[in-house]
Order: sequence, then C-alpha cells, then structure tokens
Amino acid sequence: MSNAGDSMSEVSLNPRKREPAFNLPGSLVTALALLTLIHVVRTYLLSSQQDDSVLLEFAFISARYLPQFMAESLAWVWTPVTYSFLHGSWEHLIFNSFWMVAFGAPVVRRIGTARFVLFWCLSSAASVALHSLFHWGEMVVVIGASGVVSGLMGAAARFVFSPSGRISRQFAHLNRRLTIREALSNRSVLVFSAIWFLTNFAIGFGQMFAGGDGASIAWEAHIGGFLFGFFFFPLFDRLPAGPA
Repeated sequence: MSNAGDSMSEVSLNPRKREPAFNLPGSLVTALALLTLIHVVRTYLLSSQQDDSVLLEFAFISARYLPQFMAESLAWVWTPVTYSFLHGSWEHLIFNSFWMVAFGAPVVRRIGTARFVLFWCLSSAASVALHSLFHWGEMVVVIGASGVVSGLMGAAARFVFSPSGRISRQFAHLNRRLTIREALSNRSVLVFSAIWFLTNFAIGFGQMFAGGDGASIAWEAHIGGFLFGFFFFPLFDRLPAGPA
C-alpha cells in the first residue's frame, strides 16, 4: 500500500506535460486579427461603392505599372504589400488563416516579430512580381495573403522536417536549417514540395482550360511566394546553420 501511495504522489507531483493545441506567437495572432478586422469592415461597414474604392486603391493590378497609369496614381508603390490584407470572401480568409497558423507559427517563433513583418512585405511583393511576369499590363485584380502563406510554407520547408520526416509542432522551430542541397535531398521536403507544386500547377491548368471571366486563383503568385521563402529564408533566420 505504501508503494502504491508513493507512486500516486509521484504522479500527482510530476504530471505529464501535454503540448498545447493552440500556442501561437503574439505577432501571428495580431496579423490574423488584423486580416479579420479588415474583412469585417469591408463586408459589414462599407457600401459596395466604398469597397470598390478600397480595392481600386489597395489591390494589386499589374496594369498600374504601365507608364500611362503610373502618373495617375501612386498606388503602385504600396499595392505590392497592401493587397495581401484584402480577401474576396470569408472562405478565402479562413483558408489562408488555417495554413498561416499551420506553417506561420514555427517560422515566426524562429525569426521573431520584426523579421516576420519584413518577411511578410517582401514575400508579398515577390509573389505578385512573378504573377506580373505572366499577366503584365493586365487589369487583373489580385488580393489575399496566399502569397505570404506560400512564402511561409517555403521557409518552413527549410527546417520543420526532422531526418525521420516527422514534425513536432512545439519544437520544429529549433531544428537545424537545411542547406538547399540537403533540402533537395530530403525525402519529406521533396514530397511536400512536389505535392504543393503539382496542386498549384493543376489549379493553373484547370483555369486555363475552363476559361471564364470570374474570380480565379493567382497560382503564379503562390509559386513566387514559395520560391522566395525557400531560397531567401536564411536572410531572416536567427539561428545559424550548423549541426543538429
């Protein structure tokens, strides 16, 4: 009986710690709250005419960079970033938020708030830069944080996968950063990247054959963001590359 009592005391004094289901960095929570607030204002407080004005002023349109339009407005200066704070629907916002939580959390824990803000701005711009190569001069409106989310996915691919291919949500941000050669030799990274690229190419080809003038997914911007995050993540990483 005394042995059993001692065991119970040890259990009560040393409870097994469980990994929290939601433990997000404060800067990521702030970003998600800002995206939600902006969409609430646009959806419920602005008239359709006012919302059209917001889109005209803050959405990305590659035609802004044609000489005849650049002189009319300076929106071409800020829209490579501001478009990432606008979404077309609640479904669009929720989808981006879900993946931002999944892949943004380990990246933000690793690089910190200031670098996360810079990463957001640059990955956003890189996304529409590639998009513009395919749609130069077109009056195509691009909105949404998908390019930034793709950048976070590309950055996470450089460190979240352990040699066994498994991911620890709590400690993934402490993993050693893989070199590009190591990443391209890592089976988990290759499978993850292959599925990601095939999905986006499928979206692109599907839209190409479907045609239509309705809303479409800017898959080229996704690829631009992913490539930026994958190749330029070391510029933001606070942990030096080295042995595990």
